[in-house]
Amino acid sequence: MAVVAVLVRRPLEQVSGLLRRQFHRTAPAALQVTVREAINQGMDEELERDEKVFLLGEEVAQYDGAYKVSRGLWKKYGDKRIIDTPISEAGLRPICEFMTFNFSMQAIDQVINSAAKTYYMSGGLQSVPIVFRGPNGASAGVAAQHSQCFAAWYGHCPGLKVVSPWSSEDAKGLIKSAIRDNNPVVMLENELMYGVPFELPSEAQSKDFLIPIGKAKIERQGTHVTIVAHSRPVGHCLEAATVLSKEGIECEVINLRTIRPMDIETIEASVMKTNHLVTVEGGWPQFGVGAEICARIMEGPAFNFLDAPAVRVTGADVPMPYAKILEDNSVPQVKDIIFAIKKTLNI
Repeated sequence: MAVVAVLVRRPLEQVSGLLRRQFHRTAPAALQVTVREAINQGMDEELERDEKVFLLGEEVAQYDGAYKVSRGLWKKYGDKRIIDTPISEAGLRPICEFMTFNFSMQAIDQVINSAAKTYYMSGGLQSVPIVFRGPNGASAGVAAQHSQCFAAWYGHCPGLKVVSPWSSEDAKGLIKSAIRDNNPVVMLENELMYGVPFELPSEAQSKDFLIPIGKAKIERQGTHVTIVAHSRPVGHCLEAATVLSKEGIECEVINLRTIRPMDIETIEASVMKTNHLVTVEGGWPQFGVGAEICARIMEGPAFNFLDAPAVRVTGADVPMPYAKILEDNSVPQVKDIIFAIKKTLNI
């Protein structure tokens, strides 16, 4: 009533101006940005911010990248900053793109034995600020040699930081943090997510937007079961949670974002609330990311809060088949997640 009284006493022009100012205070609308565009935007901003940053990899320059993630960067920054050859120079901050992480096996000695260990073996005198990035995990119709997840491989190795984005917000915030980090960072993207648009919040549109490496995000609040995933399976988990909510089952979905260092504290706090745990990943089951999460929960304070054994949903323990029907049965689907959740809830 007080606000109305003030408006009544003011001339119409003043009231109109006051209302306009109120409208201007509304938050800017979120943009629809694909994961590909978010990574490109993050790299562009960091290349612009720091002249020591450069990008190298197969076809990243004139061809704009195999998946067009580096589109426009060569035209903007030229041959000295966007390089079609696998060379890194001391004192700079290279971004090395693998056309697919399946090809990173050719460089795994340099990634593991050189990049990951140099800081430790130099007694902290020589840091290695390099980003290894590219598509990882199951793709579509490319069979066994091009369709597998390396999160557990690289997450196993001390000296590396390993991030695995799902959304455009994840992709932009994590690539920028990875570039600024003084340690070698492996960024595991997903080919099937590159063209998927997400709303990019206003804060993520800032050139100063960063996502801390080592911090998970709760994508959906819930009370009955905790679901933990990374990369593309996060979307499957949210779909499963939507279906189950219609049956009165409220799932808490955690987007891991970082494989190493792992944010076990967020997972523990969620398990202590829901008393149930399901992990979801596209990789193989043995020694996988889900296996590590289950072990850490068993060894920590959250174990005593579990009302049922933790359940893992993983890719099948086989090389990826080529036939589509076999491929679909080799990677977690929404129905598989729903089945696992009902199993752990004894429904």
